[in-house]
Amino acid sequence: MDKACNPVDEYIAMYGGEVRERMERLRALILSCSPDITEKIAWGMPTFALNGNLVHFSAQKRHIGFHPGASGVEAFAKKSADYKHSKGTVQLPHDKPIPYDLIREVVMFRVRENTGL
Repeated sequence: MDKACNPVDEYIAMYGGEVRERMERLRALILSCSPDITEKIAWGMPTFALNGNLVHFSAQKRHIGFHPGASGVEAFAKKSADYKHSKGTVQLPHDKPIPYDLIREVVMFRVRENTGL
């Protein structure tokens, strides 16, 4: 895909400063979890797929929503207890460090789920 026309690039480019940097780092982390992960915009947000949707993220006024689905949230509920979460979403507030190591664990969990490995 031509990087200049990549809709995920366009989504991230709508934001500036630290929010943009956080999304760029989150995107790179997700893509580093498997060479087979693809990206697109679905439901108006960056969506990463591998044998179906894997995870999504979205910029909000006070946080970045990380959406690994119900199984991803449930499997890591104890480790993510310091973050507000719902059935399929974890809120990563702009005023707290993003737990990148935990995000990697969640993405790898979802990779294993979607690939059966």
